[in-house]
Amino acid sequence: MIPHKRCPGPGSFGPGSRREFLKVMGGGFGLLGLTDLLQREATASGPANNPMAAKPGHFPARAKRCIFLFMVGGPSQMDLFDPKPVLNQLDGKPLPPSFGKVHSQFIEGDPLCLGSHRKFGKYGQSGIDMSDLIPHLHPLADDLALLRSCVVDSVIHAPAHYQMNTGRIFMGYPSLGSWVTYGLGSECENLPAFVAMTQPEGTPEGGAPCWGAGFLPASHQGTLFRPGPNPIVNLKSASPEFTLDRQRRTLDFLREMNESDLDAEDSELSARIASYELAFRMQSEAPEAVDLSRESAETRTLYGLDDPKTNDFGTRCLLARRLVERGVRFVQVYSGGGPVATQWDAHDDVDANHAAMSGMTDKPVAALLIDLKRRGLLDDTLVVWGGEFGRTPVSQGGSRGRDHNATGFTMWMAGAGVKNGTIVGATDEIGLNATEDRAHVNDIHATILHLMGLDHKKLTQLHNGRDERLTDVGGRVIGKLLL
Repeated sequence: MIPHKRCPGPGSFGPGSRREFLKVMGGGFGLLGLTDLLQREATASGPANNPMAAKPGHFPARAKRCIFLFMVGGPSQMDLFDPKPVLNQLDGKPLPPSFGKVHSQFIEGDPLCLGSHRKFGKYGQSGIDMSDLIPHLHPLADDLALLRSCVVDSVIHAPAHYQMNTGRIFMGYPSLGSWVTYGLGSECENLPAFVAMTQPEGTPEGGAPCWGAGFLPASHQGTLFRPGPNPIVNLKSASPEFTLDRQRRTLDFLREMNESDLDAEDSELSARIASYELAFRMQSEAPEAVDLSRESAETRTLYGLDDPKTNDFGTRCLLARRLVERGVRFVQVYSGGGPVATQWDAHDDVDANHAAMSGMTDKPVAALLIDLKRRGLLDDTLVVWGGEFGRTPVSQGGSRGRDHNATGFTMWMAGAGVKNGTIVGATDEIGLNATEDRAHVNDIHATILHLMGLDHKKLTQLHNGRDERLTDVGGRVIGKLLL
């Protein structure tokens, strides 16, 4: 009979035995953590395993994340940020030939100039011009950098949406958010890297291609969060019997089967595997991320959630803040979509239209800047505000409406790396054409990428035998906007 071996007693380790015992045994527990770290590193070793693994940029970034506030329809520059006294003097008179032809969608013949009814003031130490339509932004003037000389290539909504989002006037090209995540990957394991949020009335003209991945790997397309109390569709299983454990085993089986046939060039299958895994992980983290009841009453009031007029856009702005502080890289928040009456598309009456749209967005936009700043997030978060184009300085059909204008309009930026309290660029005396520091959409995109640590000329993807990039063959960084 083999004698039973006894474990060594406390005295077997000699002096300091308890310390020695814990030291020896504790080393094993440390290996558990090391194993997890090594497994994560292995998972991130290639795009087939984790196409969204975080990657370094081309140079140190000023901005770790970006929130793009997209004003669908085309906000009027001369009624918001770019006052034109000469235009007011010309109100009701034919457009002087010296300003050139108006290139718009619906205006024909000899149009009449349309002055602005808005009251302007200079705000902040920087003296930035703002109208009475956006009173909540007035105290934040020194946090903004206005770009008054923006230019796009189309006066039609859908092509202009595509260009402001993808750099091209045709659908099928990767969006700005997709290029950002393609270049930098994701900082968050349990939430999408790129989120788009639209309003209840509908998506903007152009639809899903505005946040699509185009020819980039499919995993870089934006995830659409729906309006309303449940922004993430099918977050939880409809069947209570389909427990997390069963889901995990099912996903492991699907992964094993998919990876057995996975081709190195099959980005769609790789993206599908990654999306299944992300959806599984989101079940634990996403409900908390979108639960606005966790916010204080003061914060909810700040964003206007207690007011039916501002509740919808305020909810999306607050969600944007919650998402970026949890590691989401790029968030796009749309104001406008669906019927013309729910967009910044002031063809009939610019005063009524912009009063309604500003009334819905001004307070939430200001709240977002205030909230980011007091949480220390604005230092490394870039906030961009703008639409697909601006409005004409002439009347459409003799009404108080303005048509689309692509040759000179205003956008603004705030936050990380931006020279706050500054105005860059200018339009002519009536706001028709950019005349100083002309900023094409390619330049705007190059600047956003630069702030996020990406060189727009080096961020490329081979497609149809050509190294494609967001800025096509153009683009320059707008140095006057930067610190």
